[in-house]
Parts: sequence; C-alpha cells; structure tokens
Amino acid sequence: MEAVTRRHPSIVVLTGAGISRESGLATFRDPDGIWARVRVEDVATPGAFARDPARVHAFYNARRAQLRDPAVAPNAAHLALARFERAWPGGFLLVTQNVDDLHARAGSRRLVHMHGELGKARCGHCGHVAPWQEDLSATTACPSCGRAGGMRPHVVWFGEMPLAMDEIGAALEGCDLFVAIGTSGQVHPAAGFVAEVAGRARTVELNLEPGAMSRAFDERIEGPASETVPALLEALLRDAG
Repeated sequence: MEAVTRRHPSIVVLTGAGISRESGLATFRDPDGIWARVRVEDVATPGAFARDPARVHAFYNARRAQLRDPAVAPNAAHLALARFERAWPGGFLLVTQNVDDLHARAGSRRLVHMHGELGKARCGHCGHVAPWQEDLSATTACPSCGRAGGMRPHVVWFGEMPLAMDEIGAALEGCDLFVAIGTSGQVHPAAGFVAEVAGRARTVELNLEPGAMSRAFDERIEGPASETVPALLEALLRDAG
C-alpha cells in the first residue's frame, strides 16, 4: 500500500465484472461465469443478432431484469469510488467495462461505459440511443424513427469498437496513476491499458486473484473489492491532504 500513497494529480480507474460480483452479478470468465453457460457466439456478436434476434433479446432482457432486483445494489467499492471522485483534487476518470448501472447508482459522474449500458437501447436504423428498462423484441419500435426490428441493447458486442476511446486515450496519456479493479485482463483493448501507461504512470491491480495481465502492474493487491478499494482510496486522500 505504501508504494502508491503519494500525490497523484491525475488518476484513471478501470473496473471489470469483479467489482460487481459482491453486488450479486455474475462475472463472465470465471469457471462458473456467464460464458461458461452461454456461448459468446450465440448472444454477444452482431452475427448472433442477425441470425437469432429473439435469443439475443431474451439473454439481455434477463440481465436487464436482474438489475431491477432490489437485492442488486452498489457495494462498498462502488460507493467509495463515487466519494473519491467528489473529494479528489486532481484529474479523475472512471472507465468501466461493465454494462450494469451500479457506478451511476452509487453516484459516479466522471464515468465512461466503454462497453455500453444495459439500461439503454439503440436503433440500428437511425442510431438513436434511449434509456430503456423494459424488454426488447424484434417488434419493438424505435421511439425516434418509429421503425421496428432495429432496436438492440446499447452494448458493445465482440467484433465491435468500444465506446469513447478518444476520451479514454487522452485520460490514459495524462494520468499519473492507473488502477484496475476486478478485471480479468483478457478483453482488449482494456487489457492493454496498463501497457499504454507503463513507464509514465504508477499501475496497481486490485483483484481477488491475479488477472492475465497481473505481471504488467507495479503493484497487486488481492482481496474483495469492497475491502481493497476503500482502503486504497482512503490512503490516497490522506496523502493528498
């Protein structure tokens, strides 16, 4: 912990599925995770949507419904990041690979969803993006252009370009500290962020166990996000005075 408790004017935090595990949401790449039960090729690619939109909609409708479960709520790690954002005197950007809304519900505002948001829908005909909490189907009409058949979850599928990469790239280029929380280190381009800042910024990984890119980090802190994240952020704030 002492290695990172010095002044860091600009911070980029990357979060993955591991930070939401303690809120009751399944991860993707664990042995019992989502991709162990459902094939990526069947539900999370443009080709899958073209072949069988009903199956893709059913998969994401179920995930959207899970977010409405009162038992699913921001945990101590989400809340600590939101508090830290308000208190930190330097630059800060929170980049999440997660499509859930737990960071926003915790109060984070300097937030980028690089893989999209489950609580939004996008029209393939006109490109309109709208908040969306109900089920989607092949007959759902776009609230903007009125055409049916083109509405899809506003999520980035495999083979598609992540969102806000220019903003993320600029933040990484100017950061002094890069922190990755609960990421597998297997999904690019996010897995390569630590290499982008190597030699320019201090890098710290917080995870239950080492990820695929663990050796690229200057420091690794193992443990539940609800414990390690508040502890690290509190130490940074103490050091900043």
